[in-house]
Amino acid sequence: MELGPQELALDSDREPLPEAAQPHYVLRRGMQFLLDIFGWLLSVPFATWLRYEFDGSRISWLPIVLFALAVALGQYVTGHLFALYRGRYNYGTFEEVRAVSWSAATNGIFFMLTTLVIGPLVEVPRSVIIIALPFALVWMFGTRYIKRLFLERKRKPSNDAAPTIIYGAGYLGEVLVRRMTTDPESKYRPVAFLDDSKTKSNLELRGVPVSGTFKDLEKVAQATGASTLVVAIGYADPTLLQNIVDSAQNIGLDVKVLPVLNHVLEGASQLTDLRTVNIEDLISRPQIDTDVESIAGYLTGKRVLVTGAGGSIGSELCVQISRFGPRELSMLDRDETALQAVQIETAGSGLLDTNSLLLADIRDAEALKKIFSEHNPEVVFHAAALKHLPLLEKYPDEAWKTNVLGTLNVLRAANAAGVETFVNISTDKAADPTSVLGHSKRLAEKLTAAIADETKKGARYVSVRFGNVIGSRGSMLPTFTRLIERGGPLTVTHPQVSRYFMTIPEACQLVLQAGGIGRSGEVLILDMGEPVSILDVAKRMIRLSGKKIDIIFTGLRDGEKLHESLIGENETASRPFHELISHARIGALNPQDLSHREWQATVDRAGKL
Repeated sequence: MELGPQELALDSDREPLPEAAQPHYVLRRGMQFLLDIFGWLLSVPFATWLRYEFDGSRISWLPIVLFALAVALGQYVTGHLFALYRGRYNYGTFEEVRAVSWSAATNGIFFMLTTLVIGPLVEVPRSVIIIALPFALVWMFGTRYIKRLFLERKRKPSNDAAPTIIYGAGYLGEVLVRRMTTDPESKYRPVAFLDDSKTKSNLELRGVPVSGTFKDLEKVAQATGASTLVVAIGYADPTLLQNIVDSAQNIGLDVKVLPVLNHVLEGASQLTDLRTVNIEDLISRPQIDTDVESIAGYLTGKRVLVTGAGGSIGSELCVQISRFGPRELSMLDRDETALQAVQIETAGSGLLDTNSLLLADIRDAEALKKIFSEHNPEVVFHAAALKHLPLLEKYPDEAWKTNVLGTLNVLRAANAAGVETFVNISTDKAADPTSVLGHSKRLAEKLTAAIADETKKGARYVSVRFGNVIGSRGSMLPTFTRLIERGGPLTVTHPQVSRYFMTIPEACQLVLQAGGIGRSGEVLILDMGEPVSILDVAKRMIRLSGKKIDIIFTGLRDGEKLHESLIGENETASRPFHELISHARIGALNPQDLSHREWQATVDRAGKL
């Protein structure tokens, strides 16, 4: 039997065909109807025979036969009343069982009341329908169950499908096995479950037994000849997943995981779209509990502008902001191709034909003033920045022009336009900075705090600081991936170097959250979890690739730290509102005191360290 509508939603590969387009529709549904009325035609005479204690000589058969025909006709009426013969239900589902029960019960009650009134007059015992109803239901359920068994046997995957162990005998595991065992084109053939719950030690789901716990993996794999392990756990944290991958790879099993559940529900993936474990799975963190209400409160119905909208963080911010129903979402970037990509993500088209796309450089103060005056945003997320540390060490004035002066241009334009909420996207390198990138972003934080003091009452101007985001353009993981694809070697700066990591979606979730709870002038620091060893990441990526790749240590680059910190030595932070967001105060820098000469001196001192 099915698990209900939720399972059906996950289990459907595609929308059902319209009735007229379904092959053999009339024959298939007509056959089921004939089987159902045949059940009544058998049940009514049999119930009558039981009623008279198997003495057929006491029965007036003609009235009974006519009564059976009337009951069969009644099944036709109630069956259509509950859409039983219109293709609404899959065979053997709880929904079909419920419809069969209601249609048969309604039919039975009607004729039971009828026989109470006219039964003695037409020589039909009043108890016949009460006796016949259970037999008719058993017949209807039985024929459907046999039909389902036949269909499932016919749809079993071939013997060429990979024998597969499924870790997790819960809801997801059961749904997954059902899909595997009823898809003749499935690449996977389930042979055993593993589950650490003792209550499931003797369980068997759709003919697949729970053969032990994860500790029994090697023994079960040898006994079943399995070549694949599928992790069917709603959320497997990175530590657990690392242990699973290590154990499975040691005995030669290929590890697969389920797609993200949100993607399944949104139709972007199917539950059976299994994928290979990637490095993001092994270093990301548990799902963040976002306070949606506080986000919606300052985004819904508001005019929102995002700078750097074509970048990794900016584009994801635009996607997430669009879900909260802003009155207007303006996306600003100097890269026209990136703007087209983000328009496709948010609007489903790339025609570049809407006023929401703003092509401008944040270095151009006059262009920004005009844009802010025309669009009059109420909320601004400032994500535009130069971020590559080694390049900015070579070209520090570019960091000055974009990260410092460009941010000041955006701040001034926002203040002049009366922006209510301003969120400056910063970096962990701004905490005790040693690099050009870190110093430029530190100045951007100080300028944000200074403009916060000039804004109207009630406005919130904050900075949000976090570390590396997994998968962003030009970041470590995509670079490692390309190097592995080219055959290596992988370059790591130092054996002990570590960094904080966070996925792009979760970083943006916390940025939006911070915009809802930040107090003007604050720096909000996102909890990045524990720092991750870059060498360990490199080794795992090589192991997942199955290739033999060398690792070369190049030494720390100018301005680069061995370990990053999120909070500076002279900063104190607290978490008054959200368990993953710290609030800190830093000294403000009046824009009038901004000096390129001091900037150059700072860069020179950093270069000598």
